[in-house]
Amino acid sequence: MARFLAVGNSQHLLQLYTSDQFVPFQVDPDDLVLNTKLQLFVLVAKQPAFHQLRTVEQLGYIAILMQRNDSGIRGLQFIVQSTVKDPGQLDERVEAFLKMFEDKLCALSIEEFENNVNALIEMKLEKHKNLREESLFYWQEIVDGTFIFDRKEAEVAALRKLMRDDLIEFFDTYIKVGSPQRKKLSVHVFGGRHSSEYNGAVCNEHDSSVYCIDDIFSFRKSQALYGSVKGGIGLPRLAAQD
Repeated sequence: MARFLAVGNSQHLLQLYTSDQFVPFQVDPDDLVLNTKLQLFVLVAKQPAFHQLRTVEQLGYIAILMQRNDSGIRGLQFIVQSTVKDPGQLDERVEAFLKMFEDKLCALSIEEFENNVNALIEMKLEKHKNLREESLFYWQEIVDGTFIFDRKEAEVAALRKLMRDDLIEFFDTYIKVGSPQRKKLSVHVFGGRHSSEYNGAVCNEHDSSVYCIDDIFSFRKSQALYGSVKGGIGLPRLAAQD
């Protein structure tokens, strides 16, 4: 479910020239099979998202679709920065893109699907360029508390078993607009050009999707989101919530 967040001091927000929208989607607490579906989806959708949001609609210079990893919790995110649209409008355009992309994903041919799978496998099988890159790979597993040191090989094995319908099912479950299992957080930062829209959004008490957050920790605990796989410094490990 999408959440609109009005956070912090408005004077600081209004000093920004551009408006930004940051939209992360949580997917899974480091499940290898779901990881491969997520990575494949991002590979397939990244260029169409950039083309639609930046080239066609010209929302702004920055229009990104990418993976994210929050302490072992995997997901994807959209980041859009704009001078021509306020964050609420940017959120609408991201949702519109996902609705449009659903048709393209379902129309993806078996050959196109296999080409993307093979491209992702090739990227995963690339050897580390140097000792620093290799050590960072293993150290990240330790930092996240996941300890899957043969991750590349395991994910390649999972990719070889993946079917096109599996990717569509993944989209329908975790990304599709209206899916009951979708975990979406939409963070809006208003620039100076959209000060009136910011004031209107904060004052709109009748919109159930608008939250003014005074206590970020209480807000986080109230949401049905995954906790950290490992837990943070001085914090207990958080279990997944239903």
